[in-house]
Order: sequence, then structure tokens, then C-alpha cells
Amino acid sequence: MVDPDAYLRELRAELPELRVVHKERDPFSRALHVLVIVATFGAQRRFLDRYVTTIGRTIYLPRGFDERDPRARWVTLRHEAVHLRQFARLGVVPMTLLYLFPYFPLGLAWGRARIEWEAYAETFRATAEAYGPRAARDPKLREHVRRQFTTGAYGWMWPFPRTVDRWIDEVLAELDDPERG
Repeated sequence: MVDPDAYLRELRAELPELRVVHKERDPFSRALHVLVIVATFGAQRRFLDRYVTTIGRTIYLPRGFDERDPRARWVTLRHEAVHLRQFARLGVVPMTLLYLFPYFPLGLAWGRARIEWEAYAETFRATAEAYGPRAARDPKLREHVRRQFTTGAYGWMWPFPRTVDRWIDEVLAELDDPERG
């Protein structure tokens, strides 16, 4: 059963310092929104109302998150849980440096791409669990994830769509054969 509230309780049991913050009420998030717009030359303007962000032990939720379909919230929380565990494993400073640098030049941020890929792989797994394997293979999901890597959404972190497609194919093959994962 897919229950985002139960999943948050599980995450809090695993990570007792977990905080959940609504971006629109958070001055740090609003300031970060402006920085993201500037850093992406205006390409990423949906930070406050579309993107969930995890920094350290805090998940920052965009406007309307609580009104989303429970399965969609659960899938997103599974993605963000990967980032929570990455921060716990690597530490806040190393994770932040790996994520942000090299930010310039835009378009080739290997650290950010690898961090996000680990989380997007979980997005495909969670999508298969919440909606069924066909949903994980939906070309719209593939295109959405490809765009996250190759557009200003994350600062053009990986400009090689065929590489992203290969990563997606690998995780979809894992869904067919869990022994591969």
C-alpha cells in the first residue's frame, strides 16, 4: 500500500532529525529560489511551486504538494529519501560541494548528475510499485527525467540525452530482473 504519511513516519524513525518545510513559508527557500533563477539565467522558475528539495535532513515541499495524488507524493518522497541518505552518508559539506561544483561551466556537472541519477533510479522503481511497471516505462516519464538532466531544470547538469536514456534502460532492465540490481 502506498501511503506518503506512513512513509514519512518511517523516514522519521530512520532519521529522527528529519524536518519537512513548506517552501512558500520559508525565507531560505524564497532566497534560494531567486539564486536558482539567476544561476540558470531564468530557465528554472518553478523551484518554489514544482520542485521538492532536500538539503541535509530537511525536505522542502513546494506549493500544493499536500494536494497531489498520494501515490505521486509517495514516489517523490522515495526520491527525496535517497537524497536524505546521501547527505547522511557523505555529510552536508561534501554532498553540497559535490552537488554544486562544478556548477560552472553549466552543462557538465558530473557530481550533481550522479547524485540525481541515484534518486531518479528510485523514482522509476517507486513508480513501478505505485502505478505498475507500465507506468515506469511510460515515454512521458522518460522524457520528463531526460529533461531534468539536459535542460535548465538542474542547470543543464548532463547534456548527453543518450547517456540518460542508457541509465533509464538499465534501471528498467532491473525492474524486469531484480537479480541484476
